[in-house]
Parts: sequence; structure tokens; C-alpha cells
Amino acid sequence: MNQPLQRNRHGHMTDAKGLTMYNGLLDAGHIDLPPSFILGAATAAYQIEGGATEGGRGPSIWDTFSHTPGKTEGGATGDVAADHYHRVDEDLGLMDALNLTAYRFSISWSRVMPTGEGEVNAEGLNFYSRLVDSLLARGIQPVVTLNHWDLPQALEDKYGGWRGRQTAFAFQKYAEIIGAALGDRVYIWSTHNEPWNNSFSGYGSGAFAPGGTSHEDALIAAHHLNLSHGLAVKALRRTITRIDAQISVALNIFRVAAETPEDAEAARLFDAVANRVFTGPMLKGEYPADLLADTQRFTDWSFVLPGDMEISHQPIDLLGVNYYEVMHVRLNPAYAPETEKDGGTAFPGSERIEFVRRGDLERTGMDWGIEPQGLEDHLVALSAEYPGLPIMVMENGAAFSDTITSLNGNNVVLDFDRTRFLIEHVTATDRARQRGANVVGYLVWSLLDNFEWAAGYGPRFGIIHVDYDTLERTPKLSSHWFSQLCASKTIPTLREFSFDNRPDQSRVPTSHTEDALVANRSKD
Repeated sequence: MNQPLQRNRHGHMTDAKGLTMYNGLLDAGHIDLPPSFILGAATAAYQIEGGATEGGRGPSIWDTFSHTPGKTEGGATGDVAADHYHRVDEDLGLMDALNLTAYRFSISWSRVMPTGEGEVNAEGLNFYSRLVDSLLARGIQPVVTLNHWDLPQALEDKYGGWRGRQTAFAFQKYAEIIGAALGDRVYIWSTHNEPWNNSFSGYGSGAFAPGGTSHEDALIAAHHLNLSHGLAVKALRRTITRIDAQISVALNIFRVAAETPEDAEAARLFDAVANRVFTGPMLKGEYPADLLADTQRFTDWSFVLPGDMEISHQPIDLLGVNYYEVMHVRLNPAYAPETEKDGGTAFPGSERIEFVRRGDLERTGMDWGIEPQGLEDHLVALSAEYPGLPIMVMENGAAFSDTITSLNGNNVVLDFDRTRFLIEHVTATDRARQRGANVVGYLVWSLLDNFEWAAGYGPRFGIIHVDYDTLERTPKLSSHWFSQLCASKTIPTLREFSFDNRPDQSRVPTSHTEDALVANRSKD
């Protein structure tokens, strides 16, 4: 029997918030989360905003990269994206309907400072100030990311982007300006999102903006991202005034698994260049000795100056972790030193390692293996490694092929696979908490379907469907599930029929079918 729906924080029944078309597909669960547990959704500026040339915004490296032929699937750009810039009020209404505790968004540096330094664009800053006020008015806590990969193009041109030490100090000034403007209201601050992609995908493999293909440049960029993190933390400490504000960084700390005990060296190699290159300086104040040895053929690390480690290693209040899959690795039996390239591959020394595609795993539309147990074990291990540091899952979600159909006269997206994915991963997060992990929140990626970087508009991660022709929003079944989770702090379950005897969608008229998902790893 279907359990009664819960009341949201405003006292309204959640079935009165526009998601009634999914009534009957969920049952109340039996796993309770703590009342203080933070539940929300995450987005990024270039992926959803659009308005690329409006409101005084300057170009970013992703504007330049996406407009370069051959760099993105189908030549896609973020010029319009999900048009959040013009539809922010509509999207705020959807967040309210979802009963979110928190909403994580990034600030477009070039919207606030078109050239990355100097004059502040008041119109751009006011856009985010109004967003913060509107979130708070709805009881939703703002979680701000300062850098989600969209560096102002002017800084790339002037300093070489993150290859240039001056960019770290420009970031410090930017953080100071945003902290002074929003620091009385923002709850959680994240300096960077996944700096690994900023550096290794952006300057080493060429897969992401700005498209560099030098492993030495990637390592230089990684260091300047570490340095800028510490400078930004210090700037925020000086400027924010909200008493309970917390400062964080969102890292895609990879869960690495050796395929056999003999492959432990492969796991160590990847862990050094993928994880400890950031956690070492930021959380321990040093680069690991094995990382320096592994990469000595690419650089002598002379760009690390005296005092840099002390600056990079600033106390933070919260560690953000983005989790999508476990990286299964083994040593490459065909490896020879002469095969190593100076750039254009996933990371320095990638020729030594093979990634294993486990055939026994279910997979997302990105061809990523689905392993909620990996998330549970990861959170427990990270809590043990960094005791006393609270952890928030700042991104977790999945792309699947979505179809809009009609159900009881309503347009719906019956994304059972995504809903099951979220149930399993939120449950895994709670199991980690029960095992002693200091995990305090979970943010789903993503609120909206959006521009998925080099993969364009094929992969859909949102719990709200966006029609890229009309920009119409359609809440998916997963959004209804998430609204119930947020309202009740109890993990809802799908009705039994949902997987074995789900409604036959082939008998219902289809109004829109998505293109095949692009198999693209953001971790390239």
C-alpha cells in the first residue's frame, strides 16, 4: 500500500508541488537519515546558464574551446545550454518543489570579472546575489563553487591560464571580491571543482578546455590550482561574515582498485597522479615523494617555490567528494619506457596502466560501472585518512537514455534506472555513515540536463529533463523520488512493479526520444 506523502518544510504536501503524475510509483522507505543531513542538487555555470554574451559577461576558455571545430560532440557549445540565466525563477520554483536543503552552483568568473581581473561587472555579480537571496527565501542553503573549469579567456591569453603563476593570484582577488559580496549569506564555499580535469584534461590530454597537450604543463597547472586554493581559502577567511559558513574544495578523489594483488603498483601509480597530487598539498602540505619520482621525466618541479606548500595547506571545514565509478586498474604488460609520450594522453605515465572494464557490472549511459559499494567503502576510507574532517558527497549521479512519454495525460520521464541508481548510492552513503564515516550531506548531479562538456548534449544527468529545442522543463521520476527523500529524510523505495513489471512505455505515445548517449569519460 502506498504510504502517505510527507509535508515539506513549508507545511505543504509534496504531492501538491507539480509532481503528482508520479504518485503510486514510490513507497515510503525504512532507512532514516539524520535530521541535519544536507540533501541537495548541483550544477555548474557554463553547463546550464547560457546568456554567454549577455549581461557584460566575458568569454571563458570553454567558450573558445567549444567554438573550435572538432572539440565537442556535434559542435555543441554552452551559448544557450539550459538557459538558466533567463529561466532562473522557473528553476528556483523547481528547486522549491524538490524540497532541497541545499543548492550547489558555480559562479562564472568571466560574468563577474570579464577579463578575470580589474573591473567588476555589477550586473553579473547582482545575478548571483539575487540567486542567493532567492534560495534563502525558499529555505535552501547556497553552496557556491568559485571555479568549475570556466577560466576567463583573458587570463589564458595573458598568463597562460593555470600554467601561469599569476593566475593563482588573480583567483585570490576574485575570491576576495565574491567573498565580500556574498559572504554574509552563502553557507558552503568550494574553491575548485575537480581540479584534476582543469589541469590534466585541460593542459595534458587536450580533451577539455583549453586543449593543451603537455604533461609538464598539466603538472604546472595542478600546482597553481593547489596554490590558488590556499590563496582563496585565506581570502574567504578574511571576507566572509556568516558565522556558520564552511569552506571546502570538491575533489574527484578516485576510488582505485587493483585488478589483482600483483597490480598494486598500477593502483599506486594512478592514485599518486590522480588523487595525491591534490590531497597531498591541500590536506597534508606536501607532494608525495613517489609522485615526484614518477613524474621526473616530465618535470623537475622547479615551479614549486618556497612557501607554496604552506599556502596550499590551509585548514578547511569540509571535504567535498565527487563519486561516479571505481577505477579498476592493472599494469600494462606491453609497457616500455620508450612508449611514454610527453602529452596528449590521459595523464603522465598513463602508458604504464590499463583500465579494466568489468563485464560483471551494470553500466550507465556513459559506460561507467555502477558500484554503490565503492562509494560506501570510499567514504569510510577517506574518513579514516582524514579524521575529524566532515565529508559531503558534492556530486553523484548518472546519465541514462531518457524518453518523454505520456502517463495519465501528463508528460513524464520514467527514468527507473536513474532512480534505482540514486536509491543505491544514497543508501550506500548512509551505510558509510553508520560505519563511522563523517559524511554530512549528499548532492545529486544534476538538477537539470545540461551541456556535458566535450560530450555535448547527448548525455543527460539531470533529474529534470530539458528539451533543448523549446527549453521546457519536465521533472523526471527521479526528481519525484528526490523530493520525497528531501521532505522526509527517509529513503523512498520504488514499487515492486517498477523493475520487473514496469508500465509498458512502448504502448504510450512518445513525444521525444533522445539521441544515443555519447560514451565519454570526463576522466580522460
